Amino acid sequence: MTTDGDEVKRVAPPEALTSVATTADAPELLVLQRCCWVAEAIANDTLDIPPLHETLADVVAWIGDWTVLTVRDGSRMIGAVRGRLVGDTWEIGRLMVAPDMAGQGLGRRLLAQVERIAPQTTAAFELFTGAKSVRNLDLYRRAGYEMVDTTVPTGHITGAVTLRKPAGRAAGEQ
Repeated sequence: MTTDGDEVKRVAPPEALTSVATTADAPELLVLQRCCWVAEAIANDTLDIPPLHETLADVVAWIGDWTVLTVRDGSRMIGAVRGRLVGDTWEIGRLMVAPDMAGQGLGRRLLAQVERIAPQTTAAFELFTGAKSVRNLDLYRRAGYEMVDTTVPTGHITGAVTLRKPAGRAAGEQ
């Protein structure tokens, strides 16, 4: 742990393990998702964010439809991300880091890992975030993503933006 004034921050240990999620992980994913998207709701001034309204059954369903990576510190799930191939685009979603672990590079690490597991046929990576999610936008731009559309994709929050990058660039390359 480190202290920042009166705030105590946990630091993700290097031995934190990444694994592929199973349906047994669904309850923890649901809790982590809700914790993470509260900040997005505040930043984007809306509670109309699908991750805040999904049920356990919804999470179980998307675990079956996406490749979902999780990171644990011991038994505690501290981060997750999902990816799936849509045409020749690897769609990345639900990148989440436990609020007390934010700012430690875990999001960047998860983004790089989900990009690495994309099929070789992948032409581009694509993801969505709120237009007012400054921290997310900064992370994605540093990872080489560019905003390509401000039209709200179906199933996303009002004000969501689409970011994309060619598959040949690893996270963090400019």
